[in-house]
Amino acid sequence: MPPLRPEDGSDAPPPVGSTPLEQALITKLDEDKAQDLVLIDLKGKSSMSDAMIVASGRSHRHVGALADHLLRVLKEHGMGKARVEGLPHCDWVLIDAGDVIVHLFRPEVRAFYNIEKIWAVDSGHRADSRA
Repeated sequence: MPPLRPEDGSDAPPPVGSTPLEQALITKLDEDKAQDLVLIDLKGKSSMSDAMIVASGRSHRHVGALADHLLRVLKEHGMGKARVEGLPHCDWVLIDAGDVIVHLFRPEVRAFYNIEKIWAVDSGHRADSRA
């Protein structure tokens, strides 16, 4: 699998999902050139989900395309009824697939909300936003 493309342009190894669904979502995001992909393990931390995936798209259109492609992956895995929020504007799209929640952001919106800080996850994105 080719390396992910973080916002700072450095190559980083892709996170490894613990389930086939997580791995399929991560692989699709990598193929679609999502930036600064972070996988957050929520087991034992939250009852809402087992994992959270956070990634950035370069533009409204890129975020929308990433969301559309992930919804196709979920449908292929028998999860065609995932809840989706934010598709009309594509600044921030939330896909709730039960065991996995995916947040897709435009870079400016991601920097504003800094969702990784809530879960105390270290990422290249957080380091860039504090600089």
